[in-house]
Amino acid sequence: MSDPVFEITKAAAFDAAHRLPTSPEGHHTRVHGHSFRVEATLRGPATGPVGWVVDLGALDEALKAAAAALDHTLLNDLPGLESPTLEALCLHFAAVLQPKFPTLTRITVSRPSVGESCALELE
Repeated sequence: MSDPVFEITKAAAFDAAHRLPTSPEGHHTRVHGHSFRVEATLRGPATGPVGWVVDLGALDEALKAAAAALDHTLLNDLPGLESPTLEALCLHFAAVLQPKFPTLTRITVSRPSVGESCALELE
């Protein structure tokens, strides 16, 4: 049997406002807010003396810091989020987290209150 491969996931939440400046007229062009949830998933074997994929505490700290940087902001004001779609938010979180966590395989951003989510699969 080959070494087992695990997936671990941490989640964080933030609240932010946005608008979609290039969407069709009347479709999310006004500033409005959402509660967001972001999940980061890492994949790999359990290694090291502890026997884990990565320290979940370190992932939790980095993910919460990335979410806190967006909390209670107007997302459109942030570089790279001028059109802050769920897709753009996934790319943003991947760019922030992947340098610290090279085994990052998925970012999911959702707006639970409206039942919407987007997942970015990383190679």
